[in-house]
Amino acid sequence: MDIAVEKVSEFILRARALDVKEGLSDPDSGSNPIDDGARDVLVDGTDDATEEELREMIAGLNDDERAELVAILFVGRGDMEPEEFPDAVRLAREREAAGTRTADYLLGIPNVGDLLDEGLAALGLSSDV
Repeated sequence: MDIAVEKVSEFILRARALDVKEGLSDPDSGSNPIDDGARDVLVDGTDDATEEELREMIAGLNDDERAELVAILFVGRGDMEPEEFPDAVRLAREREAAGTRTADYLLGIPNVGDLLDEGLAALGLSSDV
C-alpha cells in the first residue's frame, strides 16, 4: 500500500474523536467546565478543529493514498473482500474522478474510524489505536 498505516491510524483517532461529539444538549450550561460540571466536554463547538483537521489531512494525501483510504473503508464495511483490494482502489479512484469529494464522502459515514480500523484488520494490518 502507498498509504502508511500510521496515517490511517491518525485518521482513525481523529475520526473517532469527531464521532463522539454531540450537539448542544445543555443550552443553559455555565461559562466554563467548573460551572457546568464538565458536561460539555464532548459537545461539538465552533472552536473544535477536529473536522477541519480531518479535511486538511485528506487534502494532504496524494491521489493513491486517498484512493487506498477509501478502499480500506470498502473492505472494513464489507463491500469488498481483502483479496479485492486492488479493485476497491480502482473503484475509489473512479468515484473521485466522477466528482465525489473524498473528504465529504468519508466524513459523511457514521463510525468511519471503526470501519477503517476493521478494514486494516481484514487486510492483516494493525492500526495502533
